[in-house]
Amino acid sequence: MVFSLSAFGGPQGQFGMMVKTFVEKEKYISLPDLLNLNAFCQLLPGATATQTVSLLGYRQGGFWLAFLTLLLWTTPAVIFMSALSFVFSSDNSNLIFRLRFVQPMALGFLAFAAIKTYALIVSRLQVFVVVFSSLITFYLFKTPWVFPVVLLFGGLWGSFSSSDQQTSATPIFKRPNFLPLFVFAILFVLAGFFSETARKKSWENRTPYNVFENMYRFGSIVFGGADVLIPVMYNQYVVRPETDRIKRTNKDAIRIERNSFLSAAGVVRAIPGPAFSISAFIGGMAMNDRGWAYQVLGCFLAATGIFLPTFLLSVFFYPFWETAQQYNRVKATMVGINAAVVGIMTASIVYLFRDTVVPFLGKAPIDIFLFFAVFSITFFLLYRTKVSAPLIAAGCLLLGFL
Repeated sequence: MVFSLSAFGGPQGQFGMMVKTFVEKEKYISLPDLLNLNAFCQLLPGATATQTVSLLGYRQGGFWLAFLTLLLWTTPAVIFMSALSFVFSSDNSNLIFRLRFVQPMALGFLAFAAIKTYALIVSRLQVFVVVFSSLITFYLFKTPWVFPVVLLFGGLWGSFSSSDQQTSATPIFKRPNFLPLFVFAILFVLAGFFSETARKKSWENRTPYNVFENMYRFGSIVFGGADVLIPVMYNQYVVRPETDRIKRTNKDAIRIERNSFLSAAGVVRAIPGPAFSISAFIGGMAMNDRGWAYQVLGCFLAATGIFLPTFLLSVFFYPFWETAQQYNRVKATMVGINAAVVGIMTASIVYLFRDTVVPFLGKAPIDIFLFFAVFSITFFLLYRTKVSAPLIAAGCLLLGFL
C-alpha cells in the first residue's frame, strides 16, 4: 500500500521505484529476476507495472496474494480518478501545475534504475542489443508494437548466440492453473455479447455493459502501456463519436468532452499508481447523467474491466515462463531480453527527458533550475543514500504545492 501511494512516473519511473523498494530495501527479489519479470510482463497486453507488482505477490504467496496485491496497488489511483469524475471541470491546469515536479522526480528514478541495470551488461552481444533496442525504441516510442518486437529481437539474438540447448538438471514443470484463462475467456465472450446486444436492441441501461466491454477489450489487447492506451481511448471516446457514421448508426455512443479527457490524461500521469486508472474517470464520466450511484458503478465497472484481464493473463502464463527459464537456451534468450529491457529504459530516459524538459525551457529560469535540481537530487538520494522512495515522492509533492 505504501508503494501504491508513492509510485509516481508511469511504468518507467515506477520500475525505478521497484528497484529501490523491492530489490534494495525489502529484498523480495533480485535485480536480474525483477528484470526478467518486467520483460515477461512487457510481452503481455495490459498494464505492465500492474502485472509486475501483482506477480511479485504471486511469487511470494500464490494466486490470492497476487490478487490482494492487485487490489492494494490499484485502489488508491482508482479512487482518486473516480473522485475526479465527480469534481471535474474542463480546466485542471492548476492541479497539473502543482504536480509538475513529479516528472523530473520520475526521471530521476528511471535514471537510477538504468544505472543499476547497466551493471548486468557484461558482453559485446548485450551492448549491441542495448544500443540497437535504444535506437528503435526511441524513434518508435509511441508505436504499440515496438516493445514486444524489441524484446523479441533481443530474445532471438540471445538464443542464436548460444549453442547449448540442454539444462544442467532435469527441469521441473510448473503446473499452470487454467481457471484464470477460463474466467478470462468467458468474461471476454459475455462482455462482447451483452454489449452488442444492448446496442442493437437499444436497452435503456446499455451504458454499463458498453463501459465494461470497452475496458475489458482494452485490457486484453493493448500492448505498450498507457502511452498506447490513452491515444486508443481518445479515439474511442472523443474522436469516433463525432464521426458521421457513428452519429448515424450509434447516436448513444459514449462521448467524453475533449478538454475533459486531455486534462484527466495529464492528471493521471502525475498521481501515484497505474496510469490505467484513467479508466475509472472514463467510466464515471460516461454515467454521470444518471445520479451518483450510477456514476460510482461506472467507475467500478471500468476499473474492473481494464485491470482484470491483464491480471488473469499474467497469472496464467507465468508458470510457463518459470518452466521455460530452466532451459539453458531460454536462459540465453533472457540475456538478450534483459539487454533489450535496458535499451528500452535508455530510450525512455531520452524520450521522456525531451518531452518534459522542452516545455520547461520557455519558463522562468527558476523553474528550469528547479526541474534539473529535482532530477539531480532524486538520483543522488537514490544512488548514494538510504532515503526511502516514499519520502522522496512526498518531498517533490510538497515542493510543487509550495
